[in-house]
Formats: sequence, C-alpha cells, structure tokens
Amino acid sequence: MQHRTGVVLAGFAGAIVAACATLVARPASPWDDVGTLQARFAAGTLDARSLAQQALSRIARLDEGADGLHAVVERNPDALVIAGRLDEERAQGRVRGPLHGVPVLLKENIDTGDRMRTTAGSLALLDAPTPDDAFLVRRLRASGAVLLGKTNLSEWANFRSTQATSGWSARGGQTRNPHDPSRNPCGSSAGSAVAVAAGFVPLAVGTETNGSITCPASANGVVGIKPTRGWVSRDGIVPIAASQDTAGPLARSVADAALLLQAMSGPDPDDAATHDAGRFPDVTGVLATATVDGARLGVLRDRTGFDDATDRLFDDVLRRLRAAGAQLVDVEMPLPPTFGEDSYAVLLYEFREGVERYLRERGAAITTLEGLIAFNRGHAQRELVHFGQEIFEQAARTGGLDDPAYRDALARSRAAARTALDRLLVDAELDALIAPTMAPAWRTDHARGDDYRGAGVSAAPAVAGYPHISVPMGRVDDLPVGLSLIGAAWDDARLIGLAHAWEQLADLDPRPTLATVRE
Repeated sequence: MQHRTGVVLAGFAGAIVAACATLVARPASPWDDVGTLQARFAAGTLDARSLAQQALSRIARLDEGADGLHAVVERNPDALVIAGRLDEERAQGRVRGPLHGVPVLLKENIDTGDRMRTTAGSLALLDAPTPDDAFLVRRLRASGAVLLGKTNLSEWANFRSTQATSGWSARGGQTRNPHDPSRNPCGSSAGSAVAVAAGFVPLAVGTETNGSITCPASANGVVGIKPTRGWVSRDGIVPIAASQDTAGPLARSVADAALLLQAMSGPDPDDAATHDAGRFPDVTGVLATATVDGARLGVLRDRTGFDDATDRLFDDVLRRLRAAGAQLVDVEMPLPPTFGEDSYAVLLYEFREGVERYLRERGAAITTLEGLIAFNRGHAQRELVHFGQEIFEQAARTGGLDDPAYRDALARSRAAARTALDRLLVDAELDALIAPTMAPAWRTDHARGDDYRGAGVSAAPAVAGYPHISVPMGRVDDLPVGLSLIGAAWDDARLIGLAHAWEQLADLDPRPTLATVRE
C-alpha cells in the first residue's frame, strides 16, 4: 500500500516563520495545548525540534529510574530528525495541518515500520520487527505529527491473566499514576494516559477493547475517546477481539483529543469496519458551538452507588448541568444475566484467531497462542513474576470462529448491548448517557491485582461498538475521577461537543498536584 502524505499549503504562516527565524525561542510549557503550540510555531518563538527535545528531556527526568513513572517504554531514535524536517517544511511555507510538529506518543501495541519495536509488552516479540506502519500511524505521519516514542501498557492489553495488575508489562515494568505514584494508572492504555497527564506530550494514542481508554483517562485525569468501532482502522494493532477493538486519543482537553481523532481516522481499504461510516465528519467543527443547553441526558442511576464520595461529586455535576440548561432523565441500562459470560467468551474466541493471524502476518518466530504460553513458561522469572496466564490458557482451548458456541455468544451479547443502548438513545431520544467512569484509582498491589470499582459502565458501549468518552469531572481525595458520556453509533461528533461543553463548565486544572510533575 502506498503512503500518501498530502500537504496543506500555508503561505502566510510560512512567511511569519521566515520573518521570525532570528527570534530567540523560549521553552514551551508542558501544559500547552495544541492551539498554543501552533500559534508559537507560526510566530517563530518555538520550533518542532526544540519541542521534541524538551519532551524527551522531561521524560528522561520524570519517567526513568526507580522513582520514575515508567510511562514511556521506548523513545523514537529518529524523533529529532523528523521534527527538524517538519521545521524545514514550515519554513518553506508548507504546513500539513494542526498537528504539524506536535509530539505524539503511541501505545506499544501499535505497529511502526521504523526502528521502534512493537511487543504488546511481551518479551516474546522483542526481537520481531514490524514490517510497516499501522494505518493510523501512516495517517499521523501524513498529518505532520512527530512520533516521539511508545508507551508502556498492561501486557497483551490486559488479556493474559484474571489476576493481572494494570500498567505492568515484562518489557516496561509498572507504570505509576502521576497524581499519586502508589496508585494504579488503570489499563491497558496506562502509559499513554500517564504520559499526557504528566505533561510529557499533549497527545497520545491508546487502544480499547473494554475500558482500556476510558479507565486510564479517568484514573489519570485526562480526556479519553473510545470512538465508534470502525472510526479508526484496526490495521497494524495487536488484537484482542475484532468485534470490539479500536484505537482512540488521550489528551488534556476535548479539543486536542478531537484533533488527534480527526488526524488518525478515515476509511481503510484493508479494514471493512471503517467502510460502515460512509463518511467521516469533522469532529472538531462542533467545538465552537458546543453547549449542554437543551441537551437531553440520560443519567445512568444503576451505574452509581459504588463509592459515596464519587456519587456526591456526580450529584454536583448533575446540578451544574441542570443549571446550564440540560434536561436530565434518570434511566437504567439493564443487561441480561448471561451478558458477562457471553461477552467474555467472544473475547476468548476472537483473541486466539486474531493474535495468531497477526503473528503470522508479521512474520514472528512464534505464530500460535500455544507458542506464547510456552515462551512465558520458559521465561517465568520475568514474564510470570506477578501473575499467570489463565486467560491465554482458556483462549487456547477454544475452537474456531465457525464454532456455534462463539456465534451464539456474539449474537446474544451484541444484541443485548445494542438493544439496551438504542432503547435509551434512539427510542427515548436522548443525546447521551452519563455516569461516573469509575471510582478513584486504587493502590497498586501485585499480589491482589486490580480493583475496578464502578468501571462496568464501559461494557455496553464496548460490546455494541458505540462511542464512549471519559472527561474529568473533579477530584476525590485529590485523585481525579472521570465523567462518562455514551452515544449512539457514529454519533461521535455530537458526543465530543457535549464533552467539550461540560469541560468548559467544569474549568478544572488538569495538572497533577504532585509538585515535581507540575513543574
């Protein structure tokens, strides 16, 4: 497949850069948004290479060593060269778009056909290079983004053990929450969320099968968008389940997250799911007129009650939304008793088929799930040091995707999720459903594993393939908590507008209170 790198001419911005080339640049703030960075690029007081170097230096200072956050597992050795080339383009009057020169980090399960590696956190893939870029990576390169490196994740995207600890991988170790390093960053896009929350980069890409973007967004106080399945191509991403997998943006603001989503989305000839949309509207266009005034929001009361302090914060959010003109309707989203069992069975079946196909297409030395299980046993002191691989072993016992048990479980779980959401969003004419994303981050404990109190709100939109956004709604005991907004299929733009409108009402400081990270 040929790579297309459409370039947008911006002669006026280029003239400004040329005229200001002799100005002395000053460092950017780690908390600058994309708009601020672009204004400084245009004014000539900042360039992409200096910004990339500043980000790399901050990562070296705050991410590495015994007390580091361990969010970044690998820095791109070519980042400064890439940034320099983008500076040359800008000086010549060529600006590719709003991400031109902006540093972006990628979750380490996303393929890049360069000198960086893609292992899903596992030592088994450490020496198996990826032959080319994932589709979304090609889109980001074409947009002018500087791919700064790869972020740590829960190994195999948290689909190896029922007792796993989020944010841990054999390759990257344990990622830590910047608001309190003893707390868990949630998974599996832990490193991507932490990197944004700690001010390493303004933008990062995560992936989600069920809660792996929205959970770390909530736990680390950033914005996470899980788009409608098919909005972003699944090509070149280590899979769990094709029926649910998607990539999505993590950022400190809804506007920045929308810019990243816009840049990496689009129809991919090699991913049929991206053909369902038919079109990909400009999700950033809703921001200027976004409001909650007149919006009909369904309050998911059956997704509260797991934490008293979080409930009090949520009640305050509801009062503020009502005062701003939102129409609030208390609703419930019941799912059948077999929903959890069915949806888990789907993941087991699809993981085996998907990961083995991925390994074969990549040309890896290990091409079967049984081979991965054997590798982990042979490297138990590093791979199995904290938890086992029960999920791998369960998935290895499944049949193929023509198994009636799989087909029935997929049909039942998908129908249940879509019926429950459509009944509220379509039949009741609600613009979105809202609930707390989860409780505050728990203390990391490798012996006991994770504590996902309240995180069940992610299951229905994950299985249905519908959009789900987590945006900060405040703090509980100085730890961030997210507000979830769930929308109908392909209604991502409207959901982004509502999340942006709430963000303007909330006016929260995104910086962690930890002094060293705030610097």
